[in-house]
Amino acid sequence: MRVLLFSAALILAAPAMAQTQAPSAPAATRAVLADPTRVPNENTIIIDGANWRCQGTSCSATGGASQPAARACRRVVARLGAVTEFSWKGQTLDTAAIAACNA
Repeated sequence: MRVLLFSAALILAAPAMAQTQAPSAPAATRAVLADPTRVPNENTIIIDGANWRCQGTSCSATGGASQPAARACRRVVARLGAVTEFSWKGQTLDTAAIAACNA
């Protein structure tokens, strides 16, 4: 009988425990532009479904297609110009990958 009551208590408590867990933070998607002159006047641009917002040389994005970081970087460089830093959904490109992206 105790096992049955204990099991019932766990079943009823499970939804409440699930609601108290903090949601995971979204993975960082950002770029630092070498020269912000190609950013449109409205400071936002959609590239592959990602909504990029730029202020000066610093840009960040939400959403976007599931793709490798190197490809996402090339797409951003094609629209906004060279980058000095690039991170796509939590994956940060190293110096060699950024050089290849800018090439």
